[in-house]
Amino acid sequence: MELLKLAALDTEDLAVVSAHLQDAILRADDLAWLPGEHRFVLVARRFDRSTAPGKAPRRRLVGVHFERVMSVKAKGLKNMGIVPGQTSDEILSLLAVTFEPGEAPSGTATLVFADGIAVRLDVECIEVRMKDLGPVWEAEGRPDHDAEQAGQAVLQGQTRDITS
Repeated sequence: MELLKLAALDTEDLAVVSAHLQDAILRADDLAWLPGEHRFVLVARRFDRSTAPGKAPRRRLVGVHFERVMSVKAKGLKNMGIVPGQTSDEILSLLAVTFEPGEAPSGTATLVFADGIAVRLDVECIEVRMKDLGPVWEAEGRPDHDAEQAGQAVLQGQTRDITS
């Protein structure tokens, strides 16, 4: 299979990116906020849903970057891997990427993780790129959960600003 490359410039595009990232796993240290570049990046191991029935499930290494990010807030991360000077081996399971519009075209993109963890990105507009980085391996199993309910519970909680 070819390497997947996607771009999101509106909410419908972002929903496609979110679908491909659902059930991706990563460490908190795989998240990086680059305030001088107004960019937020992550590297994850996404679940490859294109695997043919009867074949072993697979994961792929993927890189994602959000452009025009003005600030980042997080909820539930025990040790902020996205703050310079701090490290974390905390394992995260990405459930969804959502967008709440603000004054058009700005808004808040939220990375919703399992266990009540969320990272909110205040963005000037939606500008996201996702690209498979090459490595593929067999996954230990298939994810099974209700991402929408978990995501809504996370979005109702408080966040803290990590930009200062």
